[in-house]
This record gives sequence, C-alpha cells and structure tokens, in this order.
Amino acid sequence: MDLPDAIAHFLSKPGAEETTPFGPDVLVYKVGGKMFALTAPDDFPASINLKCDPERSIELRETWKAITPGYHMNKKHWNTLLLDGSVPTKLIRELIDHSYDLVVKSLPKNKR
Repeated sequence: MDLPDAIAHFLSKPGAEETTPFGPDVLVYKVGGKMFALTAPDDFPASINLKCDPERSIELRETWKAITPGYHMNKKHWNTLLLDGSVPTKLIRELIDHSYDLVVKSLPKNKR
C-alpha cells in the first residue's frame, strides 16, 4: 500500500475528515473531532501513525520491522507504519479500520 491508497482508505471511513492542525506539513485524519491517523506526506519513505490497542501494538512491533512505537505520539496507544512494502496491504487496511473503530467507540453516543 502506498500513501495515496492509505489516505483514500482514511477518507472512505464514515465521518472522516482531513485536517491540518499542526500546519500544512502534517495531515491529520479525524472522526467526531478525534484523531485516528496522521501522516507527513513529504516524508520519504512514507509512513502513517495509527491508534492501536496496547497489547496488539506490542505484538505487531515484535512481528513487523516496519511497525514501531508512534513517532511523536503516546507510544502505548500509537504505532508508526513505514509504507515500504513489507507490511501486507490487507493488514494495513485492517489496522486503519482498527484505529478508526477505537476512536469511534470512544466518542459519545450522539457523535457516533
């Protein structure tokens, strides 16, 4: 999966929006006003930060060299995925969905 495909998947989620609260160099994807993904599109190689269940984060980091603790994020709850082709597209989509679902579950019922 490349960065444009990841961004398309972020934006395909219901209620997802692209914002730039940290300036034009960082794209932040939110649902209900809460962040579920972010990327710096000019970085090479491309990477994305995704929210993740803490226990699953550890397992993913031990299994995949391209998945590391979230860069500039709470390392317990966020992972950085290097989009270098080593992580299967199916898994990346699943992790994007997981991040989105974690955030949606945390929203008040009237925002879901």
